[in-house]
Amino acid sequence: MAGSAYSIDRAGVQTLGIWLVRRVGYGAMQLSGDKVLGGSSQRKAALDVLRAAVAAGVNHIDTAQFYGPGVVNELIREALYPYPADLAIVTKVGARRDRHGAVLLFDEPNQLRQSIEENLTALGVDRLAAVNLRLMDSAAPGRRFDAQLAALIKARDEGLIDGVGLSNISAAHLTRATAQTHIVCVQNLFNLADQGCADVLALCKQRHIAFVPFFPLGGRRGLSAPAVSAVAARLGVKPAQVALAWLLDLAPNVLLIPGTRSQAHLMENLGAASVELDDAARATLGKAAAVG
Repeated sequence: MAGSAYSIDRAGVQTLGIWLVRRVGYGAMQLSGDKVLGGSSQRKAALDVLRAAVAAGVNHIDTAQFYGPGVVNELIREALYPYPADLAIVTKVGARRDRHGAVLLFDEPNQLRQSIEENLTALGVDRLAAVNLRLMDSAAPGRRFDAQLAALIKARDEGLIDGVGLSNISAAHLTRATAQTHIVCVQNLFNLADQGCADVLALCKQRHIAFVPFFPLGGRRGLSAPAVSAVAARLGVKPAQVALAWLLDLAPNVLLIPGTRSQAHLMENLGAASVELDDAARATLGKAAAVG
Protein backbone atom coordinates (compact mmCIF):
# COMPACT_ATOMS: atom_id res chain seq x y z
CA MET A 1 0.00 0.00 0.00
CA ALA A 2 1.41 3.37 -1.04
CA GLY A 3 2.12 6.63 0.74
CA SER A 4 1.17 6.88 4.40
CA ALA A 5 -1.18 3.92 4.31
CA TYR A 6 0.72 2.25 7.16
CA SER A 7 -0.45 5.00 9.52
CA ILE A 8 -4.10 4.89 8.52
CA ASP A 9 -4.12 1.14 9.14
CA ARG A 10 -3.21 1.73 12.77
CA ALA A 11 -6.81 2.72 13.52
CA GLY A 12 -8.13 -0.56 12.19
CA VAL A 13 -11.22 -1.27 10.14
CA GLN A 14 -14.94 -1.34 10.80
CA THR A 15 -18.04 -2.53 9.01
CA LEU A 16 -20.26 -0.11 7.13
CA GLY A 17 -23.10 -2.43 6.26
CA ILE A 18 -21.64 -5.06 3.93
CA TRP A 19 -18.49 -2.96 3.42
CA LEU A 20 -15.30 -3.16 5.45
CA VAL A 21 -13.64 0.26 5.60
CA ARG A 22 -10.68 1.86 7.32
CA ARG A 23 -11.80 3.95 10.25
CA VAL A 24 -10.30 7.18 8.90
CA GLY A 25 -11.99 8.24 5.67
CA TYR A 26 -12.48 11.47 3.80
CA GLY A 27 -15.35 13.97 3.66
CA ALA A 28 -15.42 15.71 0.28
CA MET A 29 -17.76 18.63 1.03
CA GLN A 30 -15.03 21.31 1.13
CA LEU A 31 -13.94 20.54 -2.43
CA SER A 32 -16.82 22.58 -3.84
CA GLY A 33 -15.34 25.81 -2.52
CA ASP A 34 -16.54 28.46 -0.11
CA LYS A 35 -20.11 28.08 1.15
CA VAL A 36 -20.23 24.68 -0.60
CA LEU A 37 -21.55 26.42 -3.69
CA GLY A 38 -20.22 26.64 -7.21
CA GLY A 39 -17.16 25.27 -8.94
CA SER A 40 -13.89 24.73 -7.17
CA SER A 41 -11.39 27.47 -7.94
CA GLN A 42 -8.64 24.96 -7.21
CA ARG A 43 -9.78 22.12 -9.45
CA LYS A 44 -6.40 20.47 -9.89
CA ALA A 45 -5.72 20.68 -6.17
CA ALA A 46 -9.11 19.08 -5.46
CA LEU A 47 -8.39 16.21 -7.83
CA ASP A 48 -4.95 15.75 -6.30
CA VAL A 49 -6.40 15.60 -2.77
CA LEU A 50 -8.89 12.90 -3.77
CA ARG A 51 -6.20 10.82 -5.45
CA ALA A 52 -3.82 11.28 -2.52
CA ALA A 53 -6.50 10.13 -0.07
CA VAL A 54 -7.12 6.90 -1.95
CA ALA A 55 -3.39 6.34 -2.50
CA ALA A 56 -2.93 6.64 1.27
CA GLY A 57 -5.46 3.90 1.92
CA VAL A 58 -8.75 5.79 2.34
CA ASN A 59 -11.61 3.60 1.16
CA HIS A 60 -14.58 5.53 2.59
CA ILE A 61 -15.54 8.81 0.93
CA ASP A 62 -18.53 10.90 1.96
CA THR A 63 -20.25 13.17 -0.55
CA ALA A 64 -23.62 14.57 -1.70
CA GLN A 65 -25.06 15.72 -5.00
CA PHE A 66 -26.10 19.02 -3.37
CA TYR A 67 -22.44 19.84 -2.64
CA GLY A 68 -21.78 22.39 -5.33
CA PRO A 69 -24.37 21.37 -6.39
CA GLY A 70 -22.98 18.55 -8.46
CA VAL A 71 -19.41 19.83 -8.27
CA VAL A 72 -18.04 17.37 -5.72
CA ASN A 73 -19.48 14.26 -7.34
CA GLU A 74 -18.07 15.41 -10.66
CA LEU A 75 -14.63 15.84 -9.08
CA ILE A 76 -14.79 12.41 -7.45
CA ARG A 77 -15.64 10.78 -10.77
CA GLU A 78 -12.90 12.61 -12.65
CA ALA A 79 -10.27 11.86 -10.02
CA LEU A 80 -11.06 8.25 -9.18
CA TYR A 81 -13.11 6.55 -11.90
CA PRO A 82 -12.86 3.62 -12.49
CA TYR A 83 -13.14 3.24 -8.74
CA PRO A 84 -11.09 0.81 -6.63
CA ALA A 85 -13.15 -2.27 -5.83
CA ASP A 86 -12.97 -1.59 -2.08
CA LEU A 87 -13.96 2.10 -2.24
CA ALA A 88 -17.19 2.76 -0.36
CA ILE A 89 -18.84 5.94 -1.61
CA VAL A 90 -21.54 7.21 0.75
CA THR A 91 -23.87 10.06 -0.06
CA LYS A 92 -26.82 11.80 1.52
CA VAL A 93 -30.24 12.98 0.39
CA GLY A 94 -32.90 15.27 1.81
CA ALA A 95 -31.77 18.70 0.65
CA ARG A 96 -30.90 20.78 -2.38
CA ARG A 97 -29.45 24.23 -2.97
CA ASP A 98 -30.98 27.08 -4.92
CA ARG A 99 -28.93 29.37 -7.17
CA HIS A 100 -28.21 31.67 -4.22
CA GLY A 101 -26.77 28.86 -2.14
CA ALA A 102 -29.67 28.49 0.27
CA VAL A 103 -30.23 24.95 1.54
CA LEU A 104 -33.81 23.85 0.87
CA LEU A 105 -35.80 20.80 1.82
CA PHE A 106 -35.94 18.14 -0.88
CA ASP A 107 -37.17 15.25 1.19
CA GLU A 108 -40.47 13.98 -0.13
CA PRO A 109 -40.20 10.26 -0.99
CA ASN A 110 -40.16 10.91 -4.76
CA GLN A 111 -37.54 13.64 -4.28
CA LEU A 112 -35.34 11.31 -2.23
CA ARG A 113 -35.51 8.74 -5.02
CA GLN A 114 -34.66 11.42 -7.58
CA SER A 115 -31.65 12.48 -5.51
CA ILE A 116 -30.38 8.91 -5.25
CA GLU A 117 -30.60 8.52 -9.01
CA GLU A 118 -28.84 11.86 -9.56
CA ASN A 119 -25.97 10.74 -7.31
CA LEU A 120 -25.66 7.47 -9.21
CA THR A 121 -25.55 9.25 -12.56
CA ALA A 122 -23.09 11.93 -11.45
CA LEU A 123 -20.71 9.40 -9.88
CA GLY A 124 -21.05 6.97 -12.78
CA VAL A 125 -22.04 3.97 -10.66
CA ASP A 126 -24.95 1.54 -10.57
CA ARG A 127 -24.92 1.18 -6.79
CA LEU A 128 -23.84 3.21 -3.76
CA ALA A 129 -22.35 1.76 -0.59
CA ALA A 130 -24.86 3.68 1.53
CA VAL A 131 -27.18 6.65 1.38
CA ASN A 132 -28.00 8.74 4.45
CA LEU A 133 -31.42 10.26 4.93
CA ARG A 134 -30.40 13.73 6.10
CA LEU A 135 -33.09 15.28 8.30
CA MET A 136 -33.23 19.03 7.85
CA ASP A 137 -35.67 19.88 10.63
CA SER A 138 -36.27 18.91 14.24
CA ALA A 139 -39.56 17.13 13.66
CA ALA A 140 -40.23 14.14 15.86
CA PRO A 141 -40.28 10.77 14.11
CA GLY A 142 -43.70 9.88 12.73
CA ARG A 143 -45.50 8.88 9.55
CA ARG A 144 -43.56 11.35 7.41
CA PHE A 145 -40.28 9.92 8.64
CA ASP A 146 -41.56 6.41 7.93
CA ALA A 147 -42.41 7.38 4.35
CA GLN A 148 -38.97 8.92 3.84
CA LEU A 149 -37.31 5.83 5.25
CA ALA A 150 -39.44 3.62 3.02
CA ALA A 151 -38.09 5.41 -0.06
CA LEU A 152 -34.53 4.46 0.90
CA ILE A 153 -35.54 0.92 1.80
CA LYS A 154 -37.12 0.55 -1.64
CA ALA A 155 -33.94 1.84 -3.31
CA ARG A 156 -31.91 -0.71 -1.34
CA ASP A 157 -34.28 -3.54 -2.18
CA GLU A 158 -34.07 -2.61 -5.86
CA GLY A 159 -30.28 -2.72 -5.77
CA LEU A 160 -29.48 0.99 -6.05
CA ILE A 161 -27.82 1.18 -2.64
CA ASP A 162 -26.22 -1.35 -0.31
CA GLY A 163 -27.22 0.28 2.95
CA VAL A 164 -29.59 2.78 4.52
CA GLY A 165 -28.14 5.44 6.80
CA LEU A 166 -29.46 8.39 8.79
CA SER A 167 -28.07 11.85 9.49
CA ASN A 168 -28.87 14.64 11.95
CA ILE A 169 -31.19 12.43 13.96
CA SER A 170 -32.26 11.82 17.54
CA ALA A 171 -32.21 8.56 19.48
CA ALA A 172 -35.96 8.38 18.93
CA HIS A 173 -35.47 8.47 15.16
CA LEU A 174 -32.88 5.70 15.34
CA THR A 175 -35.05 3.51 17.57
CA ARG A 176 -38.02 3.92 15.23
CA ALA A 177 -35.90 3.27 12.14
CA THR A 178 -34.22 0.13 13.46
CA ALA A 179 -37.65 -1.32 14.22
CA GLN A 180 -38.36 -1.12 10.48
CA THR A 181 -35.06 -1.96 8.80
CA HIS A 182 -31.31 -2.41 9.18
CA ILE A 183 -29.45 0.90 9.55
CA VAL A 184 -25.77 0.77 8.56
CA CYS A 185 -24.57 4.19 9.72
CA VAL A 186 -25.50 7.41 11.47
CA GLN A 187 -23.95 10.81 10.72
CA ASN A 188 -24.43 13.35 13.50
CA LEU A 189 -22.69 16.44 14.83
CA PHE A 190 -20.22 15.29 17.46
CA ASN A 191 -16.83 16.54 18.69
CA LEU A 192 -14.94 17.46 21.83
CA ALA A 193 -16.86 20.71 22.14
CA ASP A 194 -20.30 19.28 21.43
CA GLN A 195 -21.51 15.84 22.51
CA GLY A 196 -25.20 16.68 22.36
CA CYS A 197 -26.00 13.35 20.74
CA ALA A 198 -24.01 11.09 23.07
CA ASP A 199 -27.16 9.00 23.48
CA VAL A 200 -27.20 8.34 19.74
CA LEU A 201 -23.56 7.26 19.81
CA ALA A 202 -24.30 4.90 22.70
CA LEU A 203 -27.26 3.41 20.85
CA CYS A 204 -25.16 2.93 17.71
CA LYS A 205 -22.44 1.20 19.72
CA GLN A 206 -24.99 -1.08 21.34
CA ARG A 207 -26.51 -2.02 17.97
CA HIS A 208 -23.21 -2.26 16.04
CA ILE A 209 -24.07 0.66 13.75
CA ALA A 210 -21.25 2.80 12.35
CA PHE A 211 -21.26 6.28 13.91
CA VAL A 212 -19.79 8.99 11.67
CA PRO A 213 -19.34 12.35 13.42
CA PHE A 214 -19.51 15.40 11.20
CA PHE A 215 -17.70 18.64 12.14
CA PRO A 216 -15.31 16.33 14.04
CA LEU A 217 -12.77 19.01 14.95
CA GLY A 218 -15.30 21.30 16.58
CA GLY A 219 -13.96 24.40 14.88
CA ARG A 220 -11.97 27.01 16.77
CA ARG A 221 -13.80 26.24 19.99
CA GLY A 222 -12.68 22.62 19.97
CA LEU A 223 -9.12 23.03 18.74
CA SER A 224 -8.27 25.99 20.94
CA ALA A 225 -9.23 24.23 24.15
CA PRO A 226 -6.25 24.28 26.56
CA ALA A 227 -6.63 20.55 27.16
CA VAL A 228 -6.24 19.77 23.46
CA SER A 229 -3.19 21.98 23.12
CA ALA A 230 -1.61 20.50 26.23
CA VAL A 231 -2.08 16.91 25.12
CA ALA A 232 -0.85 17.72 21.61
CA ALA A 233 2.30 19.36 22.95
CA ARG A 234 3.05 16.47 25.30
CA LEU A 235 2.54 13.84 22.58
CA GLY A 236 4.32 15.88 19.91
CA VAL A 237 1.37 15.95 17.49
CA LYS A 238 -1.07 18.50 16.08
CA PRO A 239 -4.17 19.62 18.04
CA ALA A 240 -6.39 18.43 15.17
CA GLN A 241 -4.83 14.98 15.41
CA VAL A 242 -5.61 14.88 19.11
CA ALA A 243 -9.25 15.83 18.49
CA LEU A 244 -9.60 13.11 15.85
CA ALA A 245 -7.76 10.51 17.92
CA TRP A 246 -10.12 11.24 20.83
CA LEU A 247 -13.08 10.37 18.60
CA LEU A 248 -11.44 7.15 17.40
CA ASP A 249 -10.72 6.23 21.00
CA LEU A 250 -14.34 6.65 22.11
CA ALA A 251 -15.72 3.51 20.49
CA PRO A 252 -14.71 0.99 17.81
CA ASN A 253 -17.75 1.81 15.67
CA VAL A 254 -16.67 5.45 15.14
CA LEU A 255 -15.66 6.25 11.55
CA LEU A 256 -14.05 9.59 10.71
CA ILE A 257 -14.56 11.65 7.55
CA PRO A 258 -12.58 14.87 8.12
CA GLY A 259 -12.50 17.10 5.08
CA THR A 260 -9.88 19.40 3.60
CA ARG A 261 -8.71 20.95 0.31
CA SER A 262 -5.04 20.62 1.23
CA GLN A 263 -2.84 17.55 0.76
CA ALA A 264 -0.71 18.57 3.74
CA HIS A 265 -3.79 18.85 5.95
CA LEU A 266 -5.10 15.56 4.54
CA MET A 267 -1.95 13.76 5.65
CA GLU A 268 -2.18 15.36 9.09
CA ASN A 269 -5.74 14.11 9.43
CA LEU A 270 -4.82 10.61 8.32
CA GLY A 271 -1.95 10.69 10.78
CA ALA A 272 -4.48 10.81 13.61
CA ALA A 273 -4.80 7.05 13.13
CA SER A 274 -1.29 6.68 14.58
CA VAL A 275 -1.86 8.86 17.64
CA GLU A 276 -2.11 6.72 20.76
CA LEU A 277 -3.78 8.37 23.70
CA ASP A 278 -2.57 7.27 27.12
CA ASP A 279 -4.65 7.29 30.30
CA ALA A 280 -3.45 10.77 31.21
CA ALA A 281 -4.53 12.13 27.82
CA ARG A 282 -7.91 10.41 28.12
CA ALA A 283 -8.46 11.91 31.55
CA THR A 284 -7.49 15.40 30.41
CA LEU A 285 -9.62 15.27 27.27
CA GLY A 286 -12.49 13.66 29.15
CA LYS A 287 -12.65 16.63 31.52
CA ALA A 288 -12.57 19.03 28.56
CA ALA A 289 -15.31 17.08 26.83
CA ALA A 290 -17.49 17.23 29.93
CA VAL A 291 -17.14 21.01 29.98
CA GLY A 292 -17.88 21.18 26.26
